[in-house]
Amino acid sequence: MAVAVAAIWGFNFVAIRWGLDSFPPILLACLRFSVAALPILVVPRPRVSLARFFAVGMAWFVAQFALLFIGMQVGMPPGLASVIMQSQAFFTVLFAALVLGERPRPRHVAGMAVAACGVVAIGATVTGQGSDMTWLGLVLVLTASACWAVGNIVMRGMGPVDFLPMIVWLSAVGPLPLLAISLLVEGADTVGNSLVHWTWLAVLSTVFQGVGATIAGYGMWSYLLRRYPASIVASYSLLVPVFGILSSVLVFGERFGALRLLGIALILVGLAVVALPARWLALTQGRA
Repeated sequence: MAVAVAAIWGFNFVAIRWGLDSFPPILLACLRFSVAALPILVVPRPRVSLARFFAVGMAWFVAQFALLFIGMQVGMPPGLASVIMQSQAFFTVLFAALVLGERPRPRHVAGMAVAACGVVAIGATVTGQGSDMTWLGLVLVLTASACWAVGNIVMRGMGPVDFLPMIVWLSAVGPLPLLAISLLVEGADTVGNSLVHWTWLAVLSTVFQGVGATIAGYGMWSYLLRRYPASIVASYSLLVPVFGILSSVLVFGERFGALRLLGIALILVGLAVVALPARWLALTQGRA
């Protein structure tokens, strides 16, 4: 089940790319969370502070996905996006140190340094006009991952909550702000035309994002977190960029030069150092 969730979340970057071919990015985010929020009709709202609740919703499902979708639209291929978004783990460690006063462990610092080198290596492959990646796309996706980390920090103050109902109700925070931003930034004419001239692939993309990646994905993840140690479950998230890359290669023929492969490898190594339980790393070193 953990591998299936990683596969769904990895393939979701391909689904996003399909959706962006028909809908402007902010509107696509609005449609995704409109679908994901439908279960609020039968799912009770978690008893949490409304201020903190809306702060997490705005960080996770408004800022993060608006920036991610715009970044992918202006210059970030799906496979690379799935890797760059994992920078949220490093931003979370950094923000926890700055806001919560949590001192990062030496391995966290080492992992962040290795991953930063990977981002620099990937950034060095931006070649200008005609490239599949732009500096703006890279910066926007990195900023999206930072918004994800902000939501992580705010979420930690909520205490124990049932994860799936929380995700469903957080999804309800997104549609109205995203629609307002879409109308303001993308324009009423663009929004109206895209809703009239939709394609079945775009509709399937939106449904997959809302039902598959959000409701089903987080539902299974919530089930796993209730049954197994969080440190073990979380380690499977390392597979998300692997499935994201494989999906993009198979569907879009995305290609990676030597420098991008090096950057991807450095980010994944840094992520493993930060995210894997310390005892796993110790066992790995012992076997070596």
